[in-house]
Amino acid sequence: LLIPGVPALLTVVALFTWLAVGRVLRPVSAIRAKVADITAYGLHERVPEPDTRDEIAALARAVNATLDRLQTAVDAQRQFVADAAHELRSPLAILRTRLELALPAEKPLATAALDDVARLQSLSADLLLLARLDAGEPLSRAEELDLAQVVAEEAVRKRPRPDVHVYLDLTPDLLVNGSADQLRRLVANLVDNAVRHASTSVHVTLTSPDDHAVLDVVDDGPGIPPEHHTTVFDRFTRLDHARTRDTGGSGLGLPIARDIARAHGGTLQVIPHSPGARLRAVFPLSGRSVAYPLGDLAVRARV
Repeated sequence: LLIPGVPALLTVVALFTWLAVGRVLRPVSAIRAKVADITAYGLHERVPEPDTRDEIAALARAVNATLDRLQTAVDAQRQFVADAAHELRSPLAILRTRLELALPAEKPLATAALDDVARLQSLSADLLLLARLDAGEPLSRAEELDLAQVVAEEAVRKRPRPDVHVYLDLTPDLLVNGSADQLRRLVANLVDNAVRHASTSVHVTLTSPDDHAVLDVVDDGPGIPPEHHTTVFDRFTRLDHARTRDTGGSGLGLPIARDIARAHGGTLQVIPHSPGARLRAVFPLSGRSVAYPLGDLAVRARV
């Protein structure tokens, strides 16, 4: 008589077991999901700690304690970089002034030294900017900007390679909230990088396929291998088959541009493209528009 009820009993036991195990492991799933979401830019976040006195609560407390130590170490490293870059500014400025006042007989040597000092000043300024971006400081003088105007003003600036032409195809009436100085720096870094590696031309386009502004900077150079589409944004990364310390950058231009994009709620990534390389920055629009004269629907130019 009991045999027909055994399967039903086993089903009930299995159901209760599944519910009990799921309830016990639910905090573990929450901890795992939170840890997976924490990145180098979110070390202030912590995993949820259950209101219990079991091993899962102890695990959560241990993870949070580890994150505390990691955040302290990273903050100390960022502060050291910021302090070092800041302290270098005054000695480098004094050294540059002395070199500029060198006697006529010493000018050839002083000129060569000035180039090295200028490179050091640029590097220290880049490190200081990265430290500020890492610290998550509020955007300086944030305002509503016409991104096309910012891109056009910076892209037409003269660069060391006059043989490379920069073509602009910009859609106006794309307003973003942000820092004009930082957005100019982002555009400058992207265009400088493209001009450095281009064979003959660089194309800069600004469009708005949806509620975002999309900035593409495309060159016709050797391109970026697929395996380096992510590592190219690592600091001091130098992929160059063709770069040297004298002709190439410091390896901080693209990391700075990516961090500026992130600070503005956007993204920067390498888009597969052949020939050459395509770097795409995407920014959320502010939602307001500006009236332009009829016929002034785009900015197209060759520099």
